[in-house]
Amino acid sequence: MIFGESIRIIDNFVVRHRPNHYLCTMNNLLQIDNLSKSFGVRMLFSEISFTVNEGDKIGLIAKNGTGKSTLLRIIAGQESPDSGRITFNSTTRTGYLPQHPHFDEGATPQSLADAINDEECRTEFIRLLTQMDIKDLEQPVERMSGGQRKRIALAAAISGKPNLLILDEPTNHLDLKTVEWLENYLRRTRMAVLMVTHDRYFLDRVCNRIIEIDRETVFTYDGNYDYYLRRRQERIEAMSSELARVRNTLRKEQEWMSRQPQARAGKARFRINQFYDLKERSRVNLSENNVRLNGDSTYIGNKIFEAHNISKAYGDKTILKDFSYIFARYDKVGIVGVNGVGKSTFIKMLMGAVTPDSGHFDVGETVKFGYYSQEGISFDKNKKVIDAVTEFAEDIELSEGVHLSPMQFLQHFLFSVPDQQKYIHTLSGGELCRLHLATVLMRRPNFLILDEPTNDLDIVTLGILEEYLAAFKGCVIVISHDRFFLDSIVNHLFVMEGDGEIRDFPGSYTEYRAFLTEHNRQQASADAVRNGNAPSAKPRTERAPKMTFKERREFEALTVEIEKLTAEKAGLEAIFNGQESPGDADIRDLSARYAQLSGILDEKEMRWLELSEKA
Repeated sequence: MIFGESIRIIDNFVVRHRPNHYLCTMNNLLQIDNLSKSFGVRMLFSEISFTVNEGDKIGLIAKNGTGKSTLLRIIAGQESPDSGRITFNSTTRTGYLPQHPHFDEGATPQSLADAINDEECRTEFIRLLTQMDIKDLEQPVERMSGGQRKRIALAAAISGKPNLLILDEPTNHLDLKTVEWLENYLRRTRMAVLMVTHDRYFLDRVCNRIIEIDRETVFTYDGNYDYYLRRRQERIEAMSSELARVRNTLRKEQEWMSRQPQARAGKARFRINQFYDLKERSRVNLSENNVRLNGDSTYIGNKIFEAHNISKAYGDKTILKDFSYIFARYDKVGIVGVNGVGKSTFIKMLMGAVTPDSGHFDVGETVKFGYYSQEGISFDKNKKVIDAVTEFAEDIELSEGVHLSPMQFLQHFLFSVPDQQKYIHTLSGGELCRLHLATVLMRRPNFLILDEPTNDLDIVTLGILEEYLAAFKGCVIVISHDRFFLDSIVNHLFVMEGDGEIRDFPGSYTEYRAFLTEHNRQQASADAVRNGNAPSAKPRTERAPKMTFKERREFEALTVEIEKLTAEKAGLEAIFNGQESPGDADIRDLSARYAQLSGILDEKEMRWLELSEKA
């Protein structure tokens, strides 16, 4: 049972399916057959089919506006397809996390928990909230931050004990601590997961299958995100070669078709049919329609931005305490910290939107800020895209001497001329983000302040934005929960540790995590020594116990086993890397065996090390 009567209150997060058709196989939780969905004349996907099996961890990837969230809503029963069939196993229990969770007015974590009739589910819900640092169960949800609301919705989706978890952008608005907690949780859980996320580290570490929606159909890759990238490139290259062959053949057939009708008399009808088939196949467009972020920033002088002894507090909560920093040219800083520590408040002070309690800022005369906020710009929802941009500028200087009209500029951000006539209230979340980004960059800022810029942007656009920022001739401050994004851009971090303290760490986020892990290990060791719990050193005269005869036999057997298992693992890696052919083997089975091997090797190598101490 999933949440019993609580479904009425939090039906955005947990859904119960009562489909007309059930699968007969216990391994197959969900079957999608020939599913199609369109909006007006715009086809999102056409007759797509795939399955979700027990233990699958599937990442759903596509560009913005191609139907990722729509597909999840259809599977979760929130929308209807145009055609096709969704079939669940009779044992399938589904948990659903929407991209933008909705709560009833006045709801609190406690009221949500009280509404759960099943005691085990209620206990699990509260336990998950505690693990994700939601401790005030009486606080109204509507007063919480976006990250806190997302954590409550996530706990609701998981605590009903589903065996199929559907997640739409689960990492959006979560702090890095919670993202890493969720990543580890999903890696350990036995439940199947179908999710949309732009977090590439998350995809790489959690997923064992990738499903890509591309050109209205789906392509499935059995492996993680890194494996998908390699195989996708091979697919595009193979399709390009096939398209070139088709077009070359078509040219020859076109010559034959262009002859006088009598020259074709008596020829087989199938050749004429083949010509029209080739003509249709030659129309495939393999070009990648991507955002183009090119252009220069305006000149930035030697004096950039200085913060002198800045302090800020709200009641008992201290955001900054005596903070000072002098920004240098081309400084690229990442700001990290748990939800609620004051990251957004910090950059709003830099922008002058929030006044510090004490201290002051000095801003250089040449500094031109560009601010991308996670709340977005307050566009008039009833205006068309082109009209909203024209309000900002009717002439846009892309670089020195290069000028574009708003219509031309918007096409760099994938707004075609017809798309520019859309009303803003009809845009998807990703389209709104692109429009926001366009209005920021059209002014050629030289000091970019980006608050959660990765939310709702697709992976392709994120990659282009990363390249732009890496080459950006100015300063960048970015708040992001996307670890890959941070590693790609920043050269140091402001780590907001709470109580107004900021650590300036000289390195990437991955380097910071490695530093923190080692620091915590050393701290734990020092604490153990202080508390008298450290293992005492053995006297030199005391000999370590020797192996017994049985242990010696076990040690020798382990050595042989580890060599065989390591060789088998290396063979699988060669297949995954394209160096060897899988033959008749199912890649899914090989992936499962690879995961099994890793666990077996870890266990046997640990035992081997224990025994080697006695050798």
